[in-house]
Amino acid sequence: MKLKVLIADKFPDKYIQELKDLGLEVIYEPKLGEKDLPKAAEDVDILVVRSTIVNEETINSSKTLNLIIRAGSGVNNIAIQAANKKGIYVANCPGMNAVAVAELTMGLMIALDRFIPDNVSDFNNGIWNKDKYSKGKGLKGKTLGLIGVGNIGKEVAKRALAFEMNVYGKDISRIEGVPIKDFSEMDKLLELCDVVSIHLPATPLTKGLFNKQMFSCMKNGAYLINTSRHDIIVEEDLLEAIKEKNIRYACDVFKGEPEGKSGEVKSILQGNPNIYVTHHIGASTEQAQDAVAQETINIIKHFVHSGVIDHWVNRAKQIDVKYQLVVKHFDKPGVLASVLDIIKDANINIEEIENIIFEGGIAACCTMKLRSPASADMIKKMRELPNILSVSHVEL
Repeated sequence: MKLKVLIADKFPDKYIQELKDLGLEVIYEPKLGEKDLPKAAEDVDILVVRSTIVNEETINSSKTLNLIIRAGSGVNNIAIQAANKKGIYVANCPGMNAVAVAELTMGLMIALDRFIPDNVSDFNNGIWNKDKYSKGKGLKGKTLGLIGVGNIGKEVAKRALAFEMNVYGKDISRIEGVPIKDFSEMDKLLELCDVVSIHLPATPLTKGLFNKQMFSCMKNGAYLINTSRHDIIVEEDLLEAIKEKNIRYACDVFKGEPEGKSGEVKSILQGNPNIYVTHHIGASTEQAQDAVAQETINIIKHFVHSGVIDHWVNRAKQIDVKYQLVVKHFDKPGVLASVLDIIKDANINIEEIENIIFEGGIAACCTMKLRSPASADMIKKMRELPNILSVSHVEL
């Protein structure tokens, strides 16, 4: 029986064919929305999405779903907690679209400085106003503050340094591999910056991060760019800062963004001459989409052939274990079952288990992480079992 893969967002044709060549049944429905998914994904094994929301109903109504792949980086459009409860893997494709988003960031930066959208709009409306648009500040020598220096932030840094900008950064974690300085407090960074560019994930820590207090730290006339997540910005506070400090803002994300690929749009950001908004196209270059699609194929291929989950997002980062049991044994049927029976009889839960075969296929080593210790009597029983080579037990 073929595994079913549902692709619920736009995906390059050549990679769809690659999936079919793996012997998978591929259902390609790029126009599906959040409300369509519960029914559409009811009996599929693998679900691939980009921006389409995978809500709790979709996950709970699924009968065979085993893997959800976000063909992109962030997974805030997937109900992770619901997936955890049903033991459904969630994976992503980190870093594949970093260059595309960095390129858009630089494009928005230049657009803010040179009023490019307004130039084009006036020309198309028959207006010539060279004097008005000859007042760009220029980016060389200006100070750029990167808020978030992950894969995308680092790519922005490379390009900004090529523009001879002074680049500084603030991240949730330590910055490595980029010749820029890190500031411990963001308010100290903001007051230095002519341009601020946000590259953070959507988390409880980052939600509403740019509020009235943060805007008060920014320079008058500074440029702010957001190509990450809309809820990092408190839009009402932003509008106030634009009015009071003449901040110019460009973004690729905003509150109330339509889920569909076309239609009407309404936002409190509309009609403001200091704001440029693009259509959430940061990752939407042919190069980026090919890279993401190829990584998606790799994830599916490894999962189907070996059960390995690349970029497994909802694997527990830390587990509550204090003990490790290592059993070396002959690789024969029933050997581990006898060991597991002893552990079960003691009512001890195994949090993680890995069984690795030695070359030649004669011996194997099983490592188990336990929440409670195995008693001396249990260890003795295991060592007395047939086909057991050795048993060791340590406190972590």
